[in-house]
Amino acid sequence: METKQVPLNDLHVKLGAKMVPFAGYNMPVRYSSDIEEHMTVRNGVGVFDVSHMGEFKVVGPQALDLIQRITSNDASKLVDGQAQYTCLPNDHGGIVDDLIVYRIKENDYFIVVNASNIEKDWNWFSKHNTKGATLKNLSDDMCLFAVQGPKAIAVLQKLTKTNLSDIKYYHFAFGEFAEVEDVIMSNTGYTGAGGFEIYVDNKYAEKIWNAIFEAGKDENIKPIGLGARDTLRLEMGFCLYGNDIDDTTSPLEAGLGWITKFTKDFTNSANLKKQKEDGVTKKLVGFKMIDKGIPRHDYLLKDAFENIIGKVTSGTQSPLLSIGIGLGYVTTEFSAPGSEIFVDVRGRNLKAQVNKLPLIA
Repeated sequence: METKQVPLNDLHVKLGAKMVPFAGYNMPVRYSSDIEEHMTVRNGVGVFDVSHMGEFKVVGPQALDLIQRITSNDASKLVDGQAQYTCLPNDHGGIVDDLIVYRIKENDYFIVVNASNIEKDWNWFSKHNTKGATLKNLSDDMCLFAVQGPKAIAVLQKLTKTNLSDIKYYHFAFGEFAEVEDVIMSNTGYTGAGGFEIYVDNKYAEKIWNAIFEAGKDENIKPIGLGARDTLRLEMGFCLYGNDIDDTTSPLEAGLGWITKFTKDFTNSANLKKQKEDGVTKKLVGFKMIDKGIPRHDYLLKDAFENIIGKVTSGTQSPLLSIGIGLGYVTTEFSAPGSEIFVDVRGRNLKAQVNKLPLIA
């Protein structure tokens, strides 16, 4: 399959980004170094071009009904201008994708999905759209810039009359931004460092990107690649689809019980409810290395007697903590914070400890 390009591909190349194929797109993985970019976001402000993400519209009198039937969270609780993290359970206990549902107004919803799952999710929505909601795939028409970090709001406020401080976490507003009308400004992100995600029509992408960097030059704003995006989300313990959750992992095993609401019926809800009642046999946990070493995806996790108890789903060296950190599934008896586990790093069993999330708290 041909690798797609985001609209600002050439700009990233000009900025010196190392480009790599990711989720079917040619994406900037880093501009300088992962650690420098990571700390820019933790301490200042950085901008991710994540225009590879997918966007759908679901509108009409049957819009909410469709969303309710296929997502695990309760979208009926949303008010205008509110967003909700949720997932699409599949028919056999796993997850089709994790996503965000935005309620624009009654009968009008905006959905953001993972880049690697755009076609899969579109087919899933379409297959279950048996009552005639209107679906529109906007994925090729929109750019998404995640402006993240403690200084993000001060930079962005220069570009809009909308009072960003009034937009609570997981809420959003439409407004004029950098002299462009109807831009979505969303108090969401994947870093735990605060900030906003800016959704804009492709034709305004370069104008808005340049305006953000002009507004942020006094704050030493920098472009940030996927490398730092991964280490930032891992320090927070946020799941990455394809690593920590997939078609075989239950939302309850993944610690996503808080977005799995049994106040309604949804895909496979009866089986998931039974799983909740019976208890899961494995759980996704965060852990920090005690011995020196870096956990990596698929490394085995063991107990003190070298019995295999699970495996690492995501791992890295934390730029903030300067130690190895990771996420992984373990048998339930080892899932409590403080539990001692061992990571098999190339034949050496290195000690680690299960920790509450976020790992940098």
